[in-house]
Amino acid sequence: MILLKEKVVTKKFRSDALHIAIATINKVDVLVSWNFKHFVNLNRIRQYNSVNLKYGYPLIEIRSPMEIVEV
Repeated sequence: MILLKEKVVTKKFRSDALHIAIATINKVDVLVSWNFKHFVNLNRIRQYNSVNLKYGYPLIEIRSPMEIVEV
């Protein structure tokens, strides 16, 4: 898996890398998560998108539910 190969995600969090990869390949509009450590984290999002650009995949939008819900 590219995110593991590029050392953006460690083997311990392989399932998180798979989640990001599936969302990227399926071109989801926005991945919404409460996981602020591994998903909704600006530094991580930049790393994911850097790898996506390097390998020709689209950028991925990752947001918290609070950014999506209209009150």
